[in-house]
Amino acid sequence: MAPSLYDTRLEEHRRLIEESMERFLLRTDEAVPPELNRAMRYACEAGGKRIRPVLTLEFCRLCGGDPQQALPFAWAVEMIHSYSLAHDDLPCMDNSPMRRGRPSAHAAFGESLALLAGDGLLTLAFEVMADAARKEMAPRSALEAVYVLARAAGDCGMVGGQVIDLQSEGKAISIGTLERLQEGKTAALLKAACVLGCLAADEHPDSARIRAADSFGEGIGLSFQIVDDILDVISTSEALGKPAGSDEENCKATYVSLMGLDQARWMARSRTDQAVEALSVFGKEADSLRLLAENLLTRQN
Repeated sequence: MAPSLYDTRLEEHRRLIEESMERFLLRTDEAVPPELNRAMRYACEAGGKRIRPVLTLEFCRLCGGDPQQALPFAWAVEMIHSYSLAHDDLPCMDNSPMRRGRPSAHAAFGESLALLAGDGLLTLAFEVMADAARKEMAPRSALEAVYVLARAAGDCGMVGGQVIDLQSEGKAISIGTLERLQEGKTAALLKAACVLGCLAADEHPDSARIRAADSFGEGIGLSFQIVDDILDVISTSEALGKPAGSDEENCKATYVSLMGLDQARWMARSRTDQAVEALSVFGKEADSLRLLAENLLTRQN
């Protein structure tokens, strides 16, 4: 699934991420309960597309850095993404028994341990970042990276978007509210993934490259969510690896329910174009990301 999204360069990033998983997730400290570590690893092991960490490594390269040095930031982003999925699947949220074609974390480990595994991944993400920062990075870049990821993951970003999502179930909401919901729930972490790659290469926080990374992440983040909404309507559970039709079943407002399929497709195209336009500052070196943006728009799962 994942290789079809990527050209050779981005596929190399994805492979590097998979190969480094144990380095960041296998906890040998006796203070860590083994079952908790198994649940944390389970939440990350299903793989998925690894879009966020791949973006971190590629933006590091585009800013003149070595993708290897961005691995701690890449895995921090992926841990937070994985924790959010484990929590999103809980009975008190979406109550989804499947994730990426296998039992979700709470179905495999029980609700309490899935909740705690998510908490563990959230805090481990910042431990991994801090450990890398104190050993390898300039203090300014390290502090900025922690700030960027904390805002993206917290009440200003992903958590805030999830609250709007829960509060909107079964209600008629505006397109503006839906945009704010998805800017927080989906786009914020994708934006952070891109910006963290630049910071790992010691890019100045106010640079044109940082602004371009932020805009690219926002564009593909919103496009990604719109395509998700479309696939939930037109695809199957087998193809998606999770229950199809769950948005309607859970009375969730989506781009499709508010705009219809045709308008949602147009909106996804528009957001993808925004993302691609933002890459102009990187020239032809960013062609891998241009291809990725198009592949995400036309994906089938």
